[in-house]
Amino acid sequence: MNHRNYQKELEQLIVQLPQKEQVPTLLLHSCCAPCSSYVLEYLSAYFRITVFYYNPNIYPESEYYTRVKEQRRFIAALPARYPVDFTEGAYIPEDFYHCAKGMEHLPEGGRRCFACYRLRLEAAAKTAKEKGCSYFASTLSISPLKNAQKLNEIGEQLAREYQVLWLPNDFKKKNGYKRSTELSREYGMYRQDYCGCVYSLRERHPEL
Repeated sequence: MNHRNYQKELEQLIVQLPQKEQVPTLLLHSCCAPCSSYVLEYLSAYFRITVFYYNPNIYPESEYYTRVKEQRRFIAALPARYPVDFTEGAYIPEDFYHCAKGMEHLPEGGRRCFACYRLRLEAAAKTAKEKGCSYFASTLSISPLKNAQKLNEIGEQLAREYQVLWLPNDFKKKNGYKRSTELSREYGMYRQDYCGCVYSLRERHPEL
């Protein structure tokens, strides 16, 4: 059984970061503006962040573009110690359907979700490597519905594969999720009521 405290590991890592000469860079995969809110408020004091918006799982297409717009709006409005950049990955829903193949009827939170984590984190690792970022991470662990242990395990595997450092995290800890809901209200954010994919939408709204 894995009993690592990923948030404590992050705090210990932050204490050791160089803050004067060379501010470390972070490629931060984000699933949506509300989930990124607390993470950006917290980490932008220690890293130069590029938000990487790569979510081919999101359904329908109109929802995807609504979330992109809200992500850009929040980044522009957030006061940050170091500037936060934005880059958008390719929106190719077929990539998600390919990775979810054979798992369409599984409940949320299981193997299909883990495959989706890997799809998005691998794109983040590749992009971090291309951009020469010091670290990569994802906002996904802010959600109480996401498996932080699995996210960190996948992140660490990809870090070894792509030779870029994974930033350990469990952003829901230390009232992180609570703070994200406060920031969502403070900034008047669009906050969706399902994770993003068509399967999570059907599970949340069986009447559709």
